[in-house]
Amino acid sequence: MIKDEIESVEKASPDLVADRTEQLRQLFPEVFSEGRVDFDKLKVALGEGIDTQSERYTFAWAGKRDAIRTLQTPSRATLIPFPKESINFEDAQNLFIEGENLEVLKLLYKSYYRQVKMIYIDPPYNTGNDFIYPDDYAFPLDAYLKLTGQVDDNGTVLTSKLDKSGRFHSAWLSMMYPRLFLARQLLQDDGVIFVSIDDNEVHNLRMLLNEIFGEENFVANIIWEKKYSPQNDARWFSDTHDHILVYARNKETWRPLLLPRTEAANARYVNLDNDPRGPWKSSDFSVKSYSAKYDYPIQTPSGRIVHPPESRCWSVSKEQFERLVADKRIWFGPNGNNMPSIKRFLSEVQEGMVAKTLWHREEVGDNQEAKQEMKALLNGLEVVFDTPKPIRLLKRMLQLATKSNEDALVLDFFAGSCSLAQAVMELNCEDNGNRRFIMIQLPEATGDQAFPTIADMGKERIRRAINKLQQEKASKLDFSASEPSDDHLSFRVFKMAPSHYRYWDDRDGQDVETYASQMALFVDPLTPNWKAQDVIWEVALKEGLGLNAHIEQVSGIDGNTTYRVTDQDTQQSFFICLDDVLKQETIKELGLTKDQLFVCRDVALDDELAANLALQSRLKTI
Repeated sequence: MIKDEIESVEKASPDLVADRTEQLRQLFPEVFSEGRVDFDKLKVALGEGIDTQSERYTFAWAGKRDAIRTLQTPSRATLIPFPKESINFEDAQNLFIEGENLEVLKLLYKSYYRQVKMIYIDPPYNTGNDFIYPDDYAFPLDAYLKLTGQVDDNGTVLTSKLDKSGRFHSAWLSMMYPRLFLARQLLQDDGVIFVSIDDNEVHNLRMLLNEIFGEENFVANIIWEKKYSPQNDARWFSDTHDHILVYARNKETWRPLLLPRTEAANARYVNLDNDPRGPWKSSDFSVKSYSAKYDYPIQTPSGRIVHPPESRCWSVSKEQFERLVADKRIWFGPNGNNMPSIKRFLSEVQEGMVAKTLWHREEVGDNQEAKQEMKALLNGLEVVFDTPKPIRLLKRMLQLATKSNEDALVLDFFAGSCSLAQAVMELNCEDNGNRRFIMIQLPEATGDQAFPTIADMGKERIRRAINKLQQEKASKLDFSASEPSDDHLSFRVFKMAPSHYRYWDDRDGQDVETYASQMALFVDPLTPNWKAQDVIWEVALKEGLGLNAHIEQVSGIDGNTTYRVTDQDTQQSFFICLDDVLKQETIKELGLTKDQLFVCRDVALDDELAANLALQSRLKTI
């Protein structure tokens, strides 16, 4: 009976409800009764009276319960590697994942919980022509397989012509809710999310983000000037802007970084009086907050007596003013007859600039610039996106959220053509940064033979951006030792696929033969024609290792073929052998210790070997 007591490997993504319930138990053990949450006790523990009234402020829509249900349904999918579609797969730190983003986010949850520094997404705007992700709440992986043509289905619809009735607002919110919820779980405590949206859904998106992130973690609503030319055929106003909503995971611990100073900003500083401290600019010497102590007459060098403007006072006391005059920090104009102003020296200002909430196209680019960037990189491809994002816009977000000297992980799970991936790599090359990216994109059909899906377009854009940056790097005469390594000009491709673990399908309407065939689960839990590398990656992911893990073969000459899998970030590792029979010589050669995880197939063990392995190591079986 020893084998019955051995722990099995994880066969699905983590149960979010169980995980959150356990976190709640650690914080409030007193609110649990018979293993369940007593919500009245929880309210009391949080200092709230028990409200018996039916009316309260809430945000709801048709389908919200189903959206929560699909969030709570563990994924039974997996991710398999495609080295041939990658660049320098073995050493790459960047990731491109082809698959339905909700299922992929569930798969990443255990490995990347609180590991992401910045998220940027550009989701469907729900304008009436957008692709709608058809989440199947009971069997979400089946919906993905039908959508991508991996199962036989007569006609896969990739776009929906929508009207703008309330049910489509609800469908959009139901699509966004579970994805944003998981996104928050992946963010670091000092992480931040930027979400692009237009006027059509900005109000609903803000309410949704308030619910998931907390209204107190709202940071800003940035207005981006997305185009220059007005639409003369507009019935009301010419729409020239989009919104970028910014939320921190914890606003108290996140602060935007300063933006690099621009030449235009520095040009505002001049040296009108040849001050040895260098260029300066003057600013108002009066303030609105009136104080009688700071209301005093000032005599200008020309002899004129001046007072603060009405309802205002000077910004410093008379004594401090006299010290500033002595230090030549007060400017009265070229003729000494102007109202006083204070000199701010360029040499004394902070190294960067505080970001504003209005981003002009001259500063960060517009849709037209983004389209030209794509055409230049993809050989004149006609852009299939209505509002593509320029690289300069994405770089600004990266500059606000990530430092060049930190190993920041950046995520985009509506990756599109992977503009953000290009922005990450370019910025790394500019400031010797160590940022890494994870791009997630559904293989949505484009109708273009060169790039049949948007995922194909995204992968090719990353490849061509890497080639472009490598050529620019090679053309430099001076190679700096501090330049980013080739690890940052490479990426791994993974694709979502059905799990290699067979599981019991309990849907209604199945015949006796179907049930009988499922009994094979108890003979071999792996699906037919499985590949060792793919199974190893599935085990690694569901055991919590990242997709940058390294797999090395450690035995296989005389004994079993055994691999060691190591997460390069956490150094978490395990050994795995998938042979039909496990030999004693292999176990001896590995020299396992009690804290090391060893994974093998259940059929490879007899009771004696299972008992020995369980004593030597942490044993899990498939």
